Amino acid sequence: MLGLGAAGVAAAPVLQRTLESGLGAVADKDPTGLTGLLPNGGGFRYYSVVTSVPERTTADYRLTVDGMVDRPTTYTLDSLRALPQTRLVRDVQCVTGWRVPETPFEGVRLSALLDAAGVRPGASTIRFTCFDGAYSESLTIGQARRPDVLVALRMQDKPLVHSHGGPVRLYVAPMYFYKSAKWLSGITVTDSVRPGYWEELGYDVDAWVGRSNGREDAPTV
Repeated sequence: MLGLGAAGVAAAPVLQRTLESGLGAVADKDPTGLTGLLPNGGGFRYYSVVTSVPERTTADYRLTVDGMVDRPTTYTLDSLRALPQTRLVRDVQCVTGWRVPETPFEGVRLSALLDAAGVRPGASTIRFTCFDGAYSESLTIGQARRPDVLVALRMQDKPLVHSHGGPVRLYVAPMYFYKSAKWLSGITVTDSVRPGYWEELGYDVDAWVGRSNGREDAPTV
């Protein structure tokens, strides 16, 4: 019995990683969302609004910053990695109810990319687009400049994998997780709010945890 117990403890991390990876791969090709109902020791659920998402590598990933800016810029993955990185540890809260506590994210503060681009007077909103070809999100300039909003390259102290929105995703720590757009490819500065994918279907544009979408979850910590 002691031997079996020790073997279970030793094998658990490997089995959990295998389960998460397997669910992520299946979910990438599951338009029904039923894979999100399967048990997962890591706590995350895998959502995509399209049937499949192409993968991007270090060689072909690009992130554009454009719109109402003085210096439109295109970043490679290496150039993002070369910028100062910020690490945050916060709870991840989904509007559907599940929570993953104390999850590390690391990346470039969105405010730093905006400063580098030079936001023009009159701009009020940031629109985010994704290389899945369908998903979008938005933040006000004030929300985007918060120190807990990242263009994230790492999660759980590892490079972001494809199923978690890698190689680069948005991470908006104080808001429900649908604001943290996966597979980020575009940051466009505009002068008006354009609702994102889920907001077009009824979700709140401002998604503060515990203060939106009719929910009363405890704030992320």
